[in-house]
Amino acid sequence: MSSEIANYIGYAASFFVVLSFILKDIKKIRFINLIGCVCFVIYGIFNNYLWPVIIPNGILCGIQVYHLFKKK
Repeated sequence: MSSEIANYIGYAASFFVVLSFILKDIKKIRFINLIGCVCFVIYGIFNNYLWPVIIPNGILCGIQVYHLFKKK
């Protein structure tokens, strides 16, 4: 993958994470933040395995999925 495409994925990730702070509905917040975190994981992988980016965002993906699908 070209570095230009990887950069666009990083910009998209940043956009989704910031957007998640603007929303008020918790399910929407978690879903949009999940998209941002997945994009950051992809960005980290395509930029020579940036572990400081991949690890926390991978953990956050798991947390968001857990909260989106847990029973109330």
